[in-house]
Amino acid sequence: MRIVLTGAAGFVGSHLADRLLADGNTVIGFDNLSTGSRTNLSEAETSPQFTFIEADVSEPLRIDGPVDWVLHFASPASPPRYLELPIETLVVNAEGTHNLLRLAREKEATFLLASTSEVYGDPAEHPQTEAYWGNVNPIGPRGAYDEGKRYAEAMAMAFWRTYGSPIRICRIFNTYGPRMHPGDGRVVSNMVSEALAGEPITVYGDGHQTRSFQYVDDLIEGVVRLMHASYEHPVNLGNPVEYDMLELADLVKELTGSTAPVEFRSLPEDDPRRRRPDISVAMEVLGWRPVVGLRDGLARTIEAFRATRVVEVS
Repeated sequence: MRIVLTGAAGFVGSHLADRLLADGNTVIGFDNLSTGSRTNLSEAETSPQFTFIEADVSEPLRIDGPVDWVLHFASPASPPRYLELPIETLVVNAEGTHNLLRLAREKEATFLLASTSEVYGDPAEHPQTEAYWGNVNPIGPRGAYDEGKRYAEAMAMAFWRTYGSPIRICRIFNTYGPRMHPGDGRVVSNMVSEALAGEPITVYGDGHQTRSFQYVDDLIEGVVRLMHASYEHPVNLGNPVEYDMLELADLVKELTGSTAPVEFRSLPEDDPRRRRPDISVAMEVLGWRPVVGLRDGLARTIEAFRATRVVEVS
């Protein structure tokens, strides 16, 4: 297949590019490099089946020849990045999604949207099913990302209902692994970077807020299976095993050998207290469930972060 992949130089996008190429596809990757990095594409760019184009998908794209899939993974995703770039985050999820849906319709391609568990906001339902409408503050500091993704989902569904355009929507829960930027502000990268530097491990609030952590390989497998399924409604992709932040901090310290203390800071505004996916739909429709446990995934991530630190020092 010939696949357009936006956000290709990002953490998740680059792993997806590698998998799609390994499966024998041709991939045209787009990224404006506002949060992604070409170094993430070092493996993909060894393939003659891969083309990278630096461009902002908030503007219409012109692509010659046939296209089978348009996969939209372009958006700042970590809180510090979308807090720094709120307008760009809204635009890429609004105008960018519209542009790419129009491209997919023009090419008679299937469109896949990378959405997020943030559409559930600070959920009053636990665990979160795809039928839950969410509890989002539209004018809060996180609103640019949360509402941007909710708008993107609405636009995709509008194209499906209006034109019969084939679509897929995956709601991605907390994902971690190699190629995360050490300073991207997400909890796993924060704690691992601090532990490896011998710094205090930052925990926000009382540390009892929870998350469910999904290793990137599991996510990519879920996305590929969704591409092969016939299902036009959102699908949660995440690990349903729940941890609080103190448990995560203890595990990071154990696996890195850190003896640094935990340092508590104020909880950010609108930070969700609990987050865990109900993956019944993914299990039934895709035959998918995550297989990499947190201890194993963290060990792989820490190894990758250590290797990056060695390269930076040398």
